[in-house]
Amino acid sequence: MKQSIQPNLLDLLDEIRAIAQLGINYSKDPYDLSRYNRLLEIAATEYAGLSALSPDTIRQRFSKELGYITPKIGIQGALFDADGNILLEQRVDDALWGLPAGWAEVGERPETTVVREFQEETGLLVEPVAILGFYTRLPGEYNQPHTSVHILYACNYLGGTLRSSHESLQMVYRDPSTIDHWHKDHRQQVEAAVHFRTTGKIPSFVSV
Repeated sequence: MKQSIQPNLLDLLDEIRAIAQLGINYSKDPYDLSRYNRLLEIAATEYAGLSALSPDTIRQRFSKELGYITPKIGIQGALFDADGNILLEQRVDDALWGLPAGWAEVGERPETTVVREFQEETGLLVEPVAILGFYTRLPGEYNQPHTSVHILYACNYLGGTLRSSHESLQMVYRDPSTIDHWHKDHRQQVEAAVHFRTTGKIPSFVSV
């Protein structure tokens, strides 16, 4: 079940943040700029009250994201071994289990992101072969303040030796049925990957 913290308030804060950042980026009127900066300060202060970060830290992060505000793009990859176990990471940040994953960078194709993340987090070279689904996380879901969209890739192994990174407590092939504690929506994504492996069919459109 998805966790939720004051979703209505977070939706409002996300909208205020987006309006403020768009205004700061495009407005030329000094009075309007002052108003937009004030809106951004309000959003940062309220976000701070819902997190462990200070208003200044949040304000600095917001200031680096000027321009047209769009959802962040996350990339996940599913890789199975010969026995049908899937590569899973026990994460450092919450000690929960999930797929190798990361944020797409500016100027980077999503399929490049999944290859890079596997190299950085697992030491493996993989080839993305299919998109298995799109997953949406809205403000307030899983205790996050922003909207993000996540793309799940099925991957083939090309080479390399499995290792963990500083982001992982463990990086191992596991039978997903033995995992009880999942990171955010990764259980649903693993189920889609298992369906693809066992049937050869991409699941019907997924948007969680």
